[in-house]
Amino acid sequence: MNLSDLVIILCRPSEPGNVGAVCRAMKNMGLTRLRLVAPAPGAKTSWDDTVLLARAVHAEQVWEDAETFDTLAAAVEDLSLVIGTTRRRGHHRKAVTQTPEECAAFLKCHPGPAALVFGNERTGLEDAELNLCNLASHIPVDDAFPSLNLSHAVQIYAYQLFRTLDPRPSPVAGTWVPLDRISQDALVKSISDSLAGLGFYKQRGREEQERFLRDVFARAGLTADEGRYLGNIFAKAARLSSS
Repeated sequence: MNLSDLVIILCRPSEPGNVGAVCRAMKNMGLTRLRLVAPAPGAKTSWDDTVLLARAVHAEQVWEDAETFDTLAAAVEDLSLVIGTTRRRGHHRKAVTQTPEECAAFLKCHPGPAALVFGNERTGLEDAELNLCNLASHIPVDDAFPSLNLSHAVQIYAYQLFRTLDPRPSPVAGTWVPLDRISQDALVKSISDSLAGLGFYKQRGREEQERFLRDVFARAGLTADEGRYLGNIFAKAARLSSS
């Protein structure tokens, strides 16, 4: 499944600001397909666009392309899999639910198209709406305050889906890649050579100290830049001592 196969469905949304924030959350994570089910009257024509678009922040296209349906049944007719989000349990509700991580992993192996369905900001999904879903998913939260804002819930799922389904590497520079074993050994030898040049090993103990440094560097997960910087510190100390 790809991100383009996923549809976010909002059932009976009542606040334009929340819908705008959902658009932003989706656009941040590469999701563009939004459907509204029985939104507050006049959602696409009379809602305060000033509030909605202010919360959307450059994700206006998601809102402009959003589709509106009278019922959830109509909104999911063309979808092969429907997952409802809920934190409530009960006789008429799904007995087993997935976390966002489990949901994303499941979707990765499932052919699309599919939808994630979110309920009204105040009441969530109704029993009848959840019964139209094939699976249920929940966000683990503190029982003392379990209610999540609608856009926050969408953001959590959208982030997990993006991380799981988007095959492109992260565009953010500075990804943490620890030194491999060969690079660790080279760094340890460089440091111990510098220490030897300072007369540090007049007695036995170099091999033991090299093992110690190698273990520490491995546990610390030094990057290549950090390793070079650390090695240069010892090399400079050795040069200053001999000058």
